[in-house]
Amino acid sequence: MKGPSMKTLRFTIPSVLVFSLLISCSTCLSQKSNAKEQGHWTDSFDIEKCQFSPTGENKYFILKPNYQLSYEGIEGKDTTRLVITVLNETQMFGAVETRVVEEKESVNGRVVEISRNFYAVCTRTNSVFYFGEDVDIYKDGRLASHGGAWRAGENGAKAGVMMPGIILLGSRYYQEVAPGVAMDRAEIVSVSEVLQTPAGKFQNCLKTEETTPLEPKAKEYKLYAPGIGLMRDGDLVLTAYGFK
Repeated sequence: MKGPSMKTLRFTIPSVLVFSLLISCSTCLSQKSNAKEQGHWTDSFDIEKCQFSPTGENKYFILKPNYQLSYEGIEGKDTTRLVITVLNETQMFGAVETRVVEEKESVNGRVVEISRNFYAVCTRTNSVFYFGEDVDIYKDGRLASHGGAWRAGENGAKAGVMMPGIILLGSRYYQEVAPGVAMDRAEIVSVSEVLQTPAGKFQNCLKTEETTPLEPKAKEYKLYAPGIGLMRDGDLVLTAYGFK
């Protein structure tokens, strides 16, 4: 779940206050004093106020064992396939038990990356927090690197929010907070998208614009369907979903 920097969204004083209050009360996001310098991207979260569960879901993110989503995309002569599987496996981060979600990506039938992502649901707000990922990158069938791997609590990294429990149009938040390694952030730009996919037609989809200060010119869009989860990731489109 990679992402990549953009124009700073300009809030009026009233909207900043409303945004901060709603986030604090309903999504467990806390705007800190450095928000102005960060371009109003929330990068610190009151996770100590959360009771975490390794299993659960909110409107756009399902974190239940054996739930699986499959995607496919074609670029030139290359066909990319991605399978995301919620495993029946957990990983501890201090006192927080997280769920392991595997992402397996292949190009023209050859595996190019396998990552193990760590998520937990804040039961008070239903926000899904992201605690890190282990990454295996393959080249010509051989393990080549672990680029992009990070874990909350190591080397200054801390958990980000993958999906807020309450959706606020225009909200901006960090999904990954691993300085120098992974700093993906998302802005909610729409909640009314319609998307036709091989898995069906879906309405009232959530659209996010993802950027990262590590790649200032990069930008990516993702769409999420209510009750299902990620529908489109860049050029990859959902082909199947459900419990395996």
